[in-house]
Amino acid sequence: MLESNAFTVYLFTAFLLAITPGPGIFYVAARTLSGGRSEGIASSLGNGLGGLFHVVAGSLGVSAIVLASAELFTALKVVGALYLVWMGYRTIRHARLDYKSLGHSEPPVGTMRAFRDGVLVEVMNPKTAAFFLAFIPQFVDTSSDHVVLQFLILGAISVALNTLADIVVAFAAGRLRDGAASRGNLVRRLREGSGGAMIMLGCGLLLAKRPVA
Repeated sequence: MLESNAFTVYLFTAFLLAITPGPGIFYVAARTLSGGRSEGIASSLGNGLGGLFHVVAGSLGVSAIVLASAELFTALKVVGALYLVWMGYRTIRHARLDYKSLGHSEPPVGTMRAFRDGVLVEVMNPKTAAFFLAFIPQFVDTSSDHVVLQFLILGAISVALNTLADIVVAFAAGRLRDGAASRGNLVRRLREGSGGAMIMLGCGLLLAKRPVA
């Protein structure tokens, strides 16, 4: 397994990547501002499960096959990007409709729906697959007989850090939502900002190029 120094470097790098804003964080923020902390936490756990999907797929070589195929990569990229843009649009639209209806928020979608959408946001992001395949192998001891196990453990650690960061965002957004409950304009702007960020990330994903070995 990894030496202590290499493992420390991995943890530090994975932590920095976990707190870097991405589709998952913006989705969690938008979901929390709209439906409350419980939906934010549910979406965080959904993102985590979606991340584990990429870890397992990467360890089995499935992600490598997708990334090696221009057609499969493009299909996944387009679907994921359009899904992000659609969710961003819905977030902005509902934020404005709720504000016009005298601050009466849209009915919460529920924790199960938030969880499911969180899974989809992460699963349909080919950048996550590319990240795990490009980042984790650098820390795997290829001379060991347990390469797959190392990949799974390191991937799980990265996912755990990402999920923890998402949960922190959910609590922070929840506090903002509670504190701004009487200021509908602020909540609307926060939700619109999260929706706009998801749309920009979706557009950026459409421009992503397939990693070249």
